[in-house]
Amino acid sequence: MNTDELDYDLPPERIAQTPSAVRDQSRLMVLDRCRTVLDHRRFADLPSWLATGDVLVLNDTRVLAARFDARRSTGGRIEGLFLGEDDDHRWEVLFKPSRRLRCGEVLTSEPEALTLELIESLGDGRWRVRAGTDEEAPAVLERIGRTPLPPYIKRARETESPDPTHDRDRYQTVYAAQNGSVAAPTAGLHFTPALLDAVEAKGVRIVRVTLHVGLGTFRPIDVQQLGDHTMHREWYHLPEESARTIQHARQAGGRVVAVGTTATRVLEACAEPDGRILAGAGFTELFIYPPYTFRVVDVLITNFHLPRSTLLAMVCALAGRERILDAYAEAIRHGYRFFSFGDAMLIV
Repeated sequence: MNTDELDYDLPPERIAQTPSAVRDQSRLMVLDRCRTVLDHRRFADLPSWLATGDVLVLNDTRVLAARFDARRSTGGRIEGLFLGEDDDHRWEVLFKPSRRLRCGEVLTSEPEALTLELIESLGDGRWRVRAGTDEEAPAVLERIGRTPLPPYIKRARETESPDPTHDRDRYQTVYAAQNGSVAAPTAGLHFTPALLDAVEAKGVRIVRVTLHVGLGTFRPIDVQQLGDHTMHREWYHLPEESARTIQHARQAGGRVVAVGTTATRVLEACAEPDGRILAGAGFTELFIYPPYTFRVVDVLITNFHLPRSTLLAMVCALAGRERILDAYAEAIRHGYRFFSFGDAMLIV
């Protein structure tokens, strides 16, 4: 498939800069693959599209306060994006600007004055860093960091938000539990505790998986053919109990409803050719694009994705490129909001 086939024109005003005032009052476009007509609903209407025996799969990753400021010894300001921490508590950080950085240089974070020694360049602005603390990275970042909003969401440079507390809360699912992401699994941002209760009241089982969203989420496809794209690695965990529940639901005729492309990636990475799903943990580089055949996922809840992105490629694999781009065109005509803080789509 040619990458140009994933392109579409999006007016800038359709890119959501703030979330819906109430999580489950964002709009929901329903694309039924057996019908030609699209339904326009509110996300709170989701239970009416689910059935007893279905299983809803949530990604319970938690977004770190991964973006922070630091200063060089010369006084120059630099921005860091925490990407991970190894077993020796060394951090991996993406710095901007990074062209003049050198091994052995010591940066100082703001506002806490934490020292960050650059010990190895990993290329493309990424550095292995020794932080001057024995604390785990998530605890440190909670004090010095801020919400790592995507670059298309604009905030004042000085604060990164007109209301930092609000961003930190709303760029996080209500069921987030496992620290590790630098971007939110945005399809889950529409859920409220009450809506999850309503889903369970329909006889739908809810299970959790974990996939820590990494830097690759922001990486565009920069090759002509999708098959030549190198997919980013992301850490996942599919617990035994979740795998059993999903397997039992499928055997009983229930559907697997994935909340977001990240949950989908976990499920399909853990699927055997015959459709059995196996518990496990590790890293996946699975890239789902047409004409991929899904082994586990029957229904997908997702947001509206960037042009020429791996996420758009995945939804095209599920519903067909022409159906998806036609639906996107209708969403633009009807004033839907796009990307992370935008509205949602249900593909059944």
